[in-house]
Amino acid sequence: IYKMMLFFLNLWSIFHLASQNPTHYWTLKPNVLVLVVTGEVGRHPLSCLHSGISTEDKGRGIFWRKDGVKVESMGNTHFVELRESFGRGNYSCHSEDGALLNHTEVLIQEDDTQRKKILLPEDYLKCSAVNYSGEFHCSWKWHPSRVGKVALIKALRPDLHCTEVSDGQWTCLSSWSNMSCSVDVGRQSITCLDALHCPYAEETQFIRISVYLSNDFLVENYSKHFYLSEIVTPDKVQISKVNKTTIEWTYPSSWASPYSYFPLTFQIAQFTEKGKVSCMMDPCSHSVYTKTVNCVDNCRCKLKGSTKAVCVRAKDALSNAKWSEWSPVRLRSVIPLLLWAWSGF
Repeated sequence: IYKMMLFFLNLWSIFHLASQNPTHYWTLKPNVLVLVVTGEVGRHPLSCLHSGISTEDKGRGIFWRKDGVKVESMGNTHFVELRESFGRGNYSCHSEDGALLNHTEVLIQEDDTQRKKILLPEDYLKCSAVNYSGEFHCSWKWHPSRVGKVALIKALRPDLHCTEVSDGQWTCLSSWSNMSCSVDVGRQSITCLDALHCPYAEETQFIRISVYLSNDFLVENYSKHFYLSEIVTPDKVQISKVNKTTIEWTYPSSWASPYSYFPLTFQIAQFTEKGKVSCMMDPCSHSVYTKTVNCVDNCRCKLKGSTKAVCVRAKDALSNAKWSEWSPVRLRSVIPLLLWAWSGF
């Protein structure tokens, strides 16, 4: 009998731990608590008074409200009843005469290990840098049907501690990194700068970006991690001279120097008379001849005699980075292809 009782006790313990709800919780900001739930029935305690009052008096005459409506709970502790996504809301505790003592906004976040997360496309969070100075930019775009707002943004390396110094301004510190971030007015993009980043040293810690979206007391977390070398995309190449036989260009003014240490690889695309060019056509994606050039200075390339338009773009020669946008020129008038710009080029 003893062994059987012990067996059922162990079985109950395993089931109880497996179905624990919430699995954990964390503080989004003062008086805002996020409960990570599994969808099962559960409860979580909220305390009204944490200190300063004797145990005997603590909770005497205290009553609670949820979203402004009085609930049956009395005393210093109120249990948030959880089921699916229910339990979220604004909780407040009051003294016997109705005075506000404390308040907590409870948000719900689904546990990714327990329930399948509603995913956005893989490229929902896009990050890029124009050089290795330590500054980078991330942007995102939610589906029009997704009504909500960004509740919190974190940009950090694994051992950084981040704090919001003002609305939309974050500072992240460690012994070797000092990262500051700013968010645009619409909270659809963020620009960060690691003031202690050394462009000449190999990166040993990746950067992690986390965006927390709140929608009617529900919280979703979308994250991305990367090394700066993976997201560096040069600005558009500056074309300095072009004629019917030769094109010359220079490095983007925003690119890191010296160029011998940060070399770029260039791709030249030529649109010849074999194709028909029009103002509605992008010659850079319809080219019939391309060439790759590596240069530090005196960057130039000979053109075919039948070339009508030429485009140049660049990427970091030492990493598997993305190509920059094309810099197009039409040889017929030897001016930038402004006519193609309006068509979405």
